[in-house]
Amino acid sequence: MDEALKENILGALEQVIDPEIGIDIVNLGLVYDVDLDENGKAIVTMTLTTMGCPLGGIISDQVKIALSDIPEVKDTEVKIVWNPPWSKNMMSRYAKIALGIPD
Repeated sequence: MDEALKENILGALEQVIDPEIGIDIVNLGLVYDVDLDENGKAIVTMTLTTMGCPLGGIISDQVKIALSDIPEVKDTEVKIVWNPPWSKNMMSRYAKIALGIPD
């Protein structure tokens, strides 16, 4: 996958907002990797802020919807992983400022 397409996918994922926190999943540092296979299947490897997050299914559905507008993406698979565990250190500077967390 070329860098422009990867940036396009990450840009689309910035539209997916964590409903509990109010910040997008990219700036929260929840998206670990994105890939596109030869059949146009996007594979999004990500985590959630907590292991018992009740909104995981909703966020996964929103990821699929966000990527459905990208012509190269024919299908989307969301892989939820727990390693490495998410921490506030993974958040972007923007997210930390928005949430009032010292950098």
